[in-house]
Amino acid sequence: MHTLVFLSTRQVLQCQPAACQALPLLPRELFPLLFKVAFMDKKTVVLRELVHTWPFPLLSFQQLLQECAHCSRALLQERPSTESMQAVILGLTARFHTPEAEAGTHSLCRKHTLRVLDMTGLLDDGVEQDPGTMSMWDCTAAVARTCIAQQQSRTAEPGPAPIPVEVRVDLRVNRASYSFLREALRSSVGSPLRLCCRDLRAEDLPMRNTVALLQLLDAGCLRRVDLRFNNLGLRGLSVIIPHVARFQHLASLRLHYVHGDSRQPSVDGEDNFRYFLAQMGRFTCLRELSMGSSLLSGRLDQLLSTLQSPLESLELAFCALLPEDLRFLARSSHAAHLKKLDLSGNDLSGSQLVPFQGLLQAAAATLLHLELTECQLADAQLVATLPTLTRCASLRYLGLYGNPLSMAGLKELLRDSAVQAELRTVVHPFPVDCYEGLPWPPPASVLLEASINEEKFARVEAELHQLLLASGRAHVLWTTDIYGRLAADYFSL
Repeated sequence: MHTLVFLSTRQVLQCQPAACQALPLLPRELFPLLFKVAFMDKKTVVLRELVHTWPFPLLSFQQLLQECAHCSRALLQERPSTESMQAVILGLTARFHTPEAEAGTHSLCRKHTLRVLDMTGLLDDGVEQDPGTMSMWDCTAAVARTCIAQQQSRTAEPGPAPIPVEVRVDLRVNRASYSFLREALRSSVGSPLRLCCRDLRAEDLPMRNTVALLQLLDAGCLRRVDLRFNNLGLRGLSVIIPHVARFQHLASLRLHYVHGDSRQPSVDGEDNFRYFLAQMGRFTCLRELSMGSSLLSGRLDQLLSTLQSPLESLELAFCALLPEDLRFLARSSHAAHLKKLDLSGNDLSGSQLVPFQGLLQAAAATLLHLELTECQLADAQLVATLPTLTRCASLRYLGLYGNPLSMAGLKELLRDSAVQAELRTVVHPFPVDCYEGLPWPPPASVLLEASINEEKFARVEAELHQLLLASGRAHVLWTTDIYGRLAADYFSL
């Protein structure tokens, strides 16, 4: 539903030239809603003028594009329109090129009011959708090109330096985009457009390029560093980690494939690991650590003991954890603070099961998000864990995809989880009943690749839905979709 104010605002923007002329006459309090409506409806002429004449020190996407009292649509949960994003960027650059005489003709223009344009928080689902929308990669490129062009313009047109605007963004970089992003960061130093990175994600970037990029980032702005598919090994990581550790306000560090390099002597590998641990001890604000696909067997105590503060999010997917790793984590100070825990790809079916149950017990009071994809949990292990699992009273998300569970096991889970009032999403596997001729126990690869009987699974879905309705939980989503935007980011918890 939309309020009368929203509908009136939408009507005002139907004729864009007239709306632009009326902006100086409208009260400042209407500008936030005008921005949301113009962004939503792709009123690019008005949107550009709104940014150009923004009357507040801060223009924040997270504040303006969320669900509000006038409109329930949350634009931050959608891929942004390319047209709207380009209009915002054009409006920003126009602030530095409008003659002072022209700016003075707008009584409410306040050309120099804007100090911060916060473009962070845009949806980054990594899925190619409507070509009319802009991905985070596209957004990074557009902002980078704008910073470079603005600096070149200032060089070509000397004059009084305009009041700078800080542009806060989440940056995505790979080999193809590295060069111009590095140039943009260099150009923003001393430029009217100062690029400030909140979250950095670097994919498949050589070690020297990663270091060069980290050296250009503002230490006071960076919240997250996410290094993906770089396969650095301990040797490469020991070079990069001191450059990351200088970001004292860093709250999230996501690393992958941290393991020894078989090409170097084990003594060197141990030295590199000790150096890595020493650098990890420098972080004072770290709350999330992801070490996916890292060989941490028997070493989790060494890693977590170096940290200065308890973690709230810990991702240890495919880390070959041993029972002693889980026992240590359950006894550590981290367990009682965990909001998000990902143990995917670790076999929890054997000697790890009891330590895992102890970990759940220790984290029960705070845990909101639990990911257990491909953990070899069959019905017997799930049923044995249910008494502990259901004590996680605040749990909102449970991921069990890729586990060899039957329909009977899923029904046990559905029944017992009725006490978890906050549970909203369960990502479950295709029941083993729906496969033909499975080996037992079935490897995860077989569960992921083998075909299922669609008729049997349709009956399973229908029965699960009916059980949810009968228990008054139609609002709880039970799904096999592991590619949807269901898993919450730590900062959204």
